[in-house]
Amino acid sequence: MTRVPTYDHDGLTFDVRDRGPADGDPVVLLHGFPERAEAWRKVEPLLHEAGLRTLAPDQRGYSPGARPPRRHDYTVDRLVGDVVALIERLGRPVHLVGHDWGSAVGWSVAQRHPALVRTWTAVSVPHPGAFVRAVATSRQVLDSWYMLAFQLPYLPERVLARPDVPARLQRSAGMSAEDAERFRVGMVEGGALRGGIGWYRALPFAARHATGGDKVRVPTTMVWSDRDRFVGRRGVELTPAYVAADYRLVELAGVSHWIPTQAPEALATAVLERIAS
Repeated sequence: MTRVPTYDHDGLTFDVRDRGPADGDPVVLLHGFPERAEAWRKVEPLLHEAGLRTLAPDQRGYSPGARPPRRHDYTVDRLVGDVVALIERLGRPVHLVGHDWGSAVGWSVAQRHPALVRTWTAVSVPHPGAFVRAVATSRQVLDSWYMLAFQLPYLPERVLARPDVPARLQRSAGMSAEDAERFRVGMVEGGALRGGIGWYRALPFAARHATGGDKVRVPTTMVWSDRDRFVGRRGVELTPAYVAADYRLVELAGVSHWIPTQAPEALATAVLERIAS
Protein backbone atom coordinates (compact mmCIF):
# COMPACT_ATOMS: atom_id res chain seq x y z
CA MET A 1 0.00 0.00 0.00
CA THR A 2 1.22 3.50 -0.83
CA ARG A 3 1.98 5.79 2.11
CA VAL A 4 0.17 9.12 2.41
CA PRO A 5 2.61 11.66 3.88
CA THR A 6 0.51 14.53 2.46
CA TYR A 7 -2.74 15.02 0.60
CA ASP A 8 -4.48 17.95 -1.09
CA HIS A 9 -8.02 19.22 -0.64
CA ASP A 10 -9.80 22.53 -1.16
CA GLY A 11 -6.58 24.11 -2.43
CA LEU A 12 -4.71 23.16 0.76
CA THR A 13 -1.99 20.61 1.54
CA PHE A 14 -2.26 18.51 4.70
CA ASP A 15 0.60 16.69 6.46
CA VAL A 16 -0.13 13.16 7.70
CA ARG A 17 1.57 10.82 10.18
CA ASP A 18 1.12 7.57 8.25
CA ARG A 19 2.59 4.78 10.38
CA GLY A 20 2.28 1.11 11.22
CA PRO A 21 1.83 -1.86 8.87
CA ALA A 22 1.20 -0.47 5.38
CA ASP A 23 -1.27 -3.28 4.64
CA GLY A 24 -3.12 -3.01 7.95
CA ASP A 25 -6.69 -1.86 8.31
CA PRO A 26 -6.53 1.98 8.41
CA VAL A 27 -7.37 3.96 11.52
CA VAL A 28 -7.70 7.73 11.05
CA LEU A 29 -6.85 9.72 14.19
CA LEU A 30 -8.16 13.29 14.51
CA HIS A 31 -6.44 15.56 17.04
CA GLY A 32 -7.99 18.40 19.02
CA PHE A 33 -7.01 21.85 20.29
CA PRO A 34 -4.39 22.96 21.18
CA GLU A 35 -2.54 19.89 19.90
CA ARG A 36 -1.37 18.48 16.60
CA ALA A 37 -1.15 14.99 15.11
CA GLU A 38 1.69 14.04 17.44
CA ALA A 39 -0.86 13.98 20.27
CA TRP A 40 -1.45 10.36 19.15
CA ARG A 41 2.20 9.34 19.56
CA LYS A 42 1.50 7.11 22.59
CA VAL A 43 -1.61 5.49 21.11
CA GLU A 44 -0.21 4.76 17.63
CA PRO A 45 2.29 2.01 18.58
CA LEU A 46 -0.37 0.17 20.58
CA LEU A 47 -2.58 0.04 17.51
CA HIS A 48 0.37 -0.96 15.31
CA GLU A 49 1.00 -3.94 17.57
CA ALA A 50 -2.51 -5.11 16.70
CA GLY A 51 -1.68 -4.94 12.99
CA LEU A 52 -3.42 -1.63 12.30
CA ARG A 53 -2.17 1.24 10.17
CA THR A 54 -2.66 4.73 11.62
CA LEU A 55 -3.06 7.99 9.74
CA ALA A 56 -3.06 11.14 11.87
CA PRO A 57 -3.36 14.37 9.88
CA ASP A 58 -2.36 17.83 11.02
CA GLN A 59 -5.76 19.31 10.30
CA ARG A 60 -6.91 22.59 8.77
CA GLY A 61 -5.13 25.51 10.42
CA TYR A 62 -2.41 23.23 11.79
CA SER A 63 -0.61 21.93 8.68
CA PRO A 64 1.72 24.67 7.33
CA GLY A 65 0.17 24.23 3.89
CA ALA A 66 -3.41 24.42 5.17
CA ARG A 67 -3.79 27.69 7.06
CA PRO A 68 -6.44 29.81 5.32
CA PRO A 69 -7.04 33.26 6.88
CA ARG A 70 -10.83 33.64 7.11
CA ARG A 71 -13.25 32.47 9.82
CA HIS A 72 -15.48 30.99 7.12
CA ASP A 73 -12.62 28.70 6.09
CA TYR A 74 -13.04 26.72 9.34
CA THR A 75 -16.71 25.78 9.28
CA VAL A 76 -17.63 22.20 10.17
CA ASP A 77 -18.56 21.46 6.57
CA ARG A 78 -15.01 22.26 5.45
CA LEU A 79 -13.43 20.34 8.34
CA VAL A 80 -15.56 17.30 7.52
CA GLY A 81 -14.62 17.64 3.86
CA ASP A 82 -10.93 17.51 4.76
CA VAL A 83 -11.38 14.19 6.57
CA VAL A 84 -13.52 12.74 3.80
CA ALA A 85 -10.84 13.67 1.27
CA LEU A 86 -8.23 11.72 3.25
CA ILE A 87 -10.47 8.65 3.49
CA GLU A 88 -11.25 8.81 -0.22
CA ARG A 89 -7.52 9.08 -0.92
CA LEU A 90 -7.13 5.73 0.86
CA GLY A 91 -9.91 4.26 -1.24
CA ARG A 92 -11.53 2.24 1.54
CA PRO A 93 -13.59 2.76 4.72
CA VAL A 94 -11.67 3.41 7.92
CA HIS A 95 -11.93 3.08 11.67
CA LEU A 96 -12.26 6.67 12.89
CA VAL A 97 -11.04 8.08 16.23
CA GLY A 98 -11.21 11.71 17.33
CA HIS A 99 -10.28 13.64 20.46
CA ASP A 100 -11.60 17.04 21.54
CA TRP A 101 -12.29 19.05 18.35
CA GLY A 102 -11.34 15.95 16.40
CA SER A 103 -14.24 14.23 18.14
CA ALA A 104 -16.66 17.02 17.20
CA VAL A 105 -15.66 16.69 13.54
CA GLY A 106 -15.63 12.89 13.69
CA TRP A 107 -19.25 12.79 14.87
CA SER A 108 -20.26 14.72 11.74
CA VAL A 109 -18.17 12.49 9.47
CA ALA A 110 -19.79 9.36 10.94
CA GLN A 111 -23.26 10.90 10.70
CA ARG A 112 -23.00 12.25 7.15
CA HIS A 113 -20.75 9.63 5.55
CA PRO A 114 -21.47 6.28 7.25
CA ALA A 115 -20.27 4.31 4.21
CA LEU A 116 -16.75 5.66 4.83
CA VAL A 117 -16.59 4.77 8.54
CA ARG A 118 -16.44 1.20 9.80
CA THR A 119 -16.30 2.11 13.50
CA TRP A 120 -16.25 5.39 15.40
CA THR A 121 -14.54 6.14 18.73
CA ALA A 122 -15.24 9.59 20.19
CA VAL A 123 -12.84 10.79 22.87
CA SER A 124 -13.81 13.42 25.47
CA VAL A 125 -16.38 15.34 23.38
CA PRO A 126 -19.95 13.97 23.02
CA HIS A 127 -22.25 14.28 20.03
CA PRO A 128 -22.67 17.98 19.06
CA GLY A 129 -26.42 17.82 19.62
CA ALA A 130 -25.90 16.39 23.10
CA PHE A 131 -23.27 19.05 23.81
CA VAL A 132 -25.63 21.87 22.82
CA ARG A 133 -28.36 20.45 25.04
CA ALA A 134 -25.85 20.15 27.90
CA VAL A 135 -24.92 23.82 27.50
CA ALA A 136 -28.60 24.72 27.95
CA THR A 137 -29.28 22.39 30.88
CA SER A 138 -26.11 22.11 32.97
CA ARG A 139 -22.96 23.90 34.05
CA GLN A 140 -21.41 23.05 30.67
CA VAL A 141 -21.92 26.68 29.65
CA LEU A 142 -19.51 27.68 32.44
CA ASP A 143 -16.98 25.01 31.52
CA SER A 144 -17.03 26.28 27.92
CA TRP A 145 -16.38 29.96 28.72
CA TYR A 146 -13.25 29.98 26.54
CA MET A 147 -15.34 29.35 23.40
CA LEU A 148 -16.85 32.81 23.82
CA ALA A 149 -13.49 34.37 24.68
CA PHE A 150 -11.97 32.96 21.49
CA GLN A 151 -14.44 35.01 19.42
CA LEU A 152 -12.40 38.11 20.22
CA PRO A 153 -9.97 39.15 17.47
CA TYR A 154 -6.20 39.00 18.05
CA LEU A 155 -6.33 38.98 21.88
CA PRO A 156 -6.55 35.18 22.38
CA GLU A 157 -3.47 34.64 20.20
CA ARG A 158 -1.52 37.24 22.15
CA VAL A 159 -2.52 35.80 25.51
CA LEU A 160 -1.82 32.16 24.58
CA ALA A 161 1.55 33.08 23.06
CA ARG A 162 2.85 34.51 26.33
CA PRO A 163 5.87 32.65 27.78
CA ASP A 164 4.04 31.76 31.01
CA VAL A 165 1.08 30.08 29.29
CA PRO A 166 2.56 26.54 29.03
CA ALA A 167 3.05 26.48 32.79
CA ARG A 168 -0.50 27.69 33.31
CA LEU A 169 -1.84 24.99 31.00
CA GLN A 170 0.07 22.44 33.03
CA ARG A 171 -1.35 23.66 36.33
CA SER A 172 -4.93 24.63 35.48
CA ALA A 173 -5.85 22.46 32.48
CA GLY A 174 -4.24 19.22 33.64
CA MET A 175 -1.66 19.08 30.86
CA SER A 176 1.64 17.32 31.50
CA ALA A 177 4.84 19.35 31.35
CA GLU A 178 5.74 17.53 28.13
CA ASP A 179 2.45 18.38 26.45
CA ALA A 180 2.63 22.00 27.61
CA GLU A 181 6.08 22.29 26.03
CA ARG A 182 4.75 20.70 22.83
CA PHE A 183 2.04 23.36 22.80
CA ARG A 184 4.72 26.07 22.95
CA VAL A 185 6.81 24.53 20.18
CA GLY A 186 4.11 23.13 17.90
CA MET A 187 1.34 25.69 18.29
CA VAL A 188 3.01 28.98 19.20
CA GLU A 189 6.42 28.72 17.56
CA GLY A 190 5.03 26.44 14.83
CA GLY A 191 2.49 29.06 13.75
CA ALA A 192 -0.61 26.92 14.22
CA LEU A 193 -2.25 28.91 17.01
CA ARG A 194 -4.34 31.25 14.86
CA GLY A 195 -5.62 28.40 12.70
CA GLY A 196 -6.56 26.33 15.75
CA ILE A 197 -8.52 29.22 17.22
CA GLY A 198 -10.17 29.66 13.83
CA TRP A 199 -12.22 26.51 14.50
CA TYR A 200 -13.86 28.31 17.44
CA ARG A 201 -14.36 31.55 15.53
CA ALA A 202 -16.31 29.66 12.86
CA LEU A 203 -18.78 28.24 15.40
CA PRO A 204 -21.39 31.00 14.91
CA PHE A 205 -21.76 29.89 11.29
CA ALA A 206 -22.55 26.30 12.23
CA ALA A 207 -24.30 26.42 15.61
CA ARG A 208 -27.80 26.33 14.11
CA HIS A 209 -27.01 22.98 12.45
CA ALA A 210 -25.54 21.33 15.53
CA THR A 211 -28.61 19.33 16.54
CA GLY A 212 -29.95 18.50 13.08
CA GLY A 213 -29.50 15.54 10.76
CA ASP A 214 -29.90 11.80 11.09
CA LYS A 215 -28.61 9.76 13.98
CA VAL A 216 -25.16 8.17 13.78
CA ARG A 217 -25.58 4.66 12.37
CA VAL A 218 -21.98 3.52 12.83
CA PRO A 219 -20.88 1.28 15.74
CA THR A 220 -19.76 3.83 18.32
CA THR A 221 -17.73 4.05 21.51
CA MET A 222 -17.61 7.19 23.67
CA VAL A 223 -14.53 7.54 25.91
CA TRP A 224 -14.80 10.18 28.64
CA SER A 225 -12.78 10.93 31.78
CA ASP A 226 -14.22 12.06 35.08
CA ARG A 227 -11.61 14.77 35.71
CA ASP A 228 -12.25 16.58 32.45
CA ARG A 229 -12.43 20.30 33.24
CA PHE A 230 -13.86 21.24 29.84
CA VAL A 231 -16.55 18.62 29.14
CA GLY A 232 -19.02 17.65 31.84
CA ARG A 233 -20.99 14.45 32.33
CA ARG A 234 -24.35 15.79 31.09
CA GLY A 235 -23.45 15.80 27.39
CA VAL A 236 -22.07 12.29 27.69
CA GLU A 237 -25.31 11.09 29.29
CA LEU A 238 -27.35 12.58 26.43
CA THR A 239 -25.22 11.13 23.64
CA PRO A 240 -26.86 7.67 23.29
CA ALA A 241 -30.01 9.37 22.00
CA TYR A 242 -28.04 10.41 18.90
CA VAL A 243 -26.71 6.95 18.03
CA ALA A 244 -28.81 4.31 16.23
CA ALA A 245 -26.15 1.57 16.33
CA ASP A 246 -24.21 -0.48 18.83
CA TYR A 247 -23.00 2.01 21.48
CA ARG A 248 -20.66 1.77 24.42
CA LEU A 249 -19.48 4.29 27.02
CA VAL A 250 -16.03 3.90 28.54
CA GLU A 251 -15.48 6.16 31.56
CA LEU A 252 -11.91 6.62 32.79
CA ALA A 253 -11.48 7.48 36.46
CA GLY A 254 -8.89 9.98 37.63
CA VAL A 255 -7.90 11.10 34.11
CA SER A 256 -8.05 14.68 32.83
CA HIS A 257 -9.14 15.90 29.41
CA TRP A 258 -5.93 14.83 27.67
CA ILE A 259 -6.78 11.14 27.34
CA PRO A 260 -4.55 10.23 24.35
CA THR A 261 -1.37 11.18 26.22
CA GLN A 262 -2.44 10.48 29.80
CA ALA A 263 -4.28 7.18 29.33
CA PRO A 264 -3.06 5.78 25.98
CA GLU A 265 -3.35 2.13 27.01
CA ALA A 266 -6.96 2.47 28.15
CA LEU A 267 -7.84 4.42 25.03
CA ALA A 268 -6.13 1.94 22.71
CA THR A 269 -8.01 -0.89 24.44
CA ALA A 270 -11.32 0.89 23.88
CA VAL A 271 -10.49 1.48 20.20
CA LEU A 272 -9.41 -2.14 19.67
CA GLU A 273 -12.51 -3.51 21.39
CA ARG A 274 -14.70 -1.32 19.20
CA ILE A 275 -12.87 -2.49 16.07
CA ALA A 276 -13.16 -6.12 17.15
CA SER A 277 -16.90 -5.70 17.61
